[in-house]
Amino acid sequence: MLPLPGGTQSLLGGQAEGPPVINVMFLKTHKTASSTVLNILFRFAETHNLSVALPVGSHFHLGYPWYFLARYVERSEPHGPQQRFNIMCNHLRFNLPEVQKVMPNDTFYFSIIRNPVFQLESSFTYYRDYVPAFRGVESLDAFLASPWTYYNRSASLHNALARNNMWFDLGFDNNGQEDEGYVRARLADVERRFQLVLVAEYFDESMVLLRHLLRWGLDDVVAFRLNSRSAHSVAGVTVEGQARAKRWCALDWRLYQHFNRTFWARVHAELGPRRLRSEVTRLRARRRELMAQCLQDGVAKNKSQITDPQLRPFQSGQADILGYNLRQGLDNQTQRMCQRMVMPELQYMAHLYALQFPEKDPKHIPFLE
Repeated sequence: MLPLPGGTQSLLGGQAEGPPVINVMFLKTHKTASSTVLNILFRFAETHNLSVALPVGSHFHLGYPWYFLARYVERSEPHGPQQRFNIMCNHLRFNLPEVQKVMPNDTFYFSIIRNPVFQLESSFTYYRDYVPAFRGVESLDAFLASPWTYYNRSASLHNALARNNMWFDLGFDNNGQEDEGYVRARLADVERRFQLVLVAEYFDESMVLLRHLLRWGLDDVVAFRLNSRSAHSVAGVTVEGQARAKRWCALDWRLYQHFNRTFWARVHAELGPRRLRSEVTRLRARRRELMAQCLQDGVAKNKSQITDPQLRPFQSGQADILGYNLRQGLDNQTQRMCQRMVMPELQYMAHLYALQFPEKDPKHIPFLE
């Protein structure tokens, strides 16, 4: 194993207290900037030669939308003892007893949430051809005006992305009752299991707090936005539509309100406002430096502008997913570093799978063939 950044490293303006956390489980929720977080975790794993719990065989997720089972994870010896991994971050529906079979006891658990109004808008655009409830609907506003016209509760697994999807990803019933006792009990369940829940709308602040708790270096959490859409494929939601979305996704709205509050309480307790501002400024300055160093024109590109097929992100629904071109003439070390930062999710997963399981058939990415 390669040497890890140690306890002598200066973090957040002070000394790190102990070695970096290397056992990490990230519950990757949908349409919440989670692909950018996954890139951060993949990079950390590759840089430090850590093991990743990757989907078995040709799969690209860990059994989603079914509850996660340990057998969905690839391992070196299928019939040997259950293998433990350092990092877990692919899409799955949370199922703690099964996750604990593949992750060490001292694992740091975290996730990320987003305002459900805009999470739903993104899901509608991205998964429109996949989710039964979204097919044939003119717009999200039309869906929200009469959701039960389109939403079939009996198709809940396939329709999970159409209602309370973050609640569903956490392992709960996305059609559950909005009873106060039930909601409070489930929120308490999340607080007990997850040491941190980040907020997508405050991504940079989230990365600063995550870095502090994991005792990682600045470059470990600097990232370029991945799997993001071009502005023209982001649909506006009317004020009335936003109110309807909060009612339709009432469980996600409660989740978001609660963990938005706890996030800021944690930030102030761990860092304080002045230190937070300073560290966010440092993070953004470093991102600008790396964008200038790595990227052609320093900006994201649409699919038709991306010259390297291996850097083209998967396109879905009506979303125009952006990617990046690297600058020409980079030295080998800089090229590797920059390539890791812009590598789309599916390609990076296939790359890590080939490194970790060289004896197995590589994962094929159909849209690249």
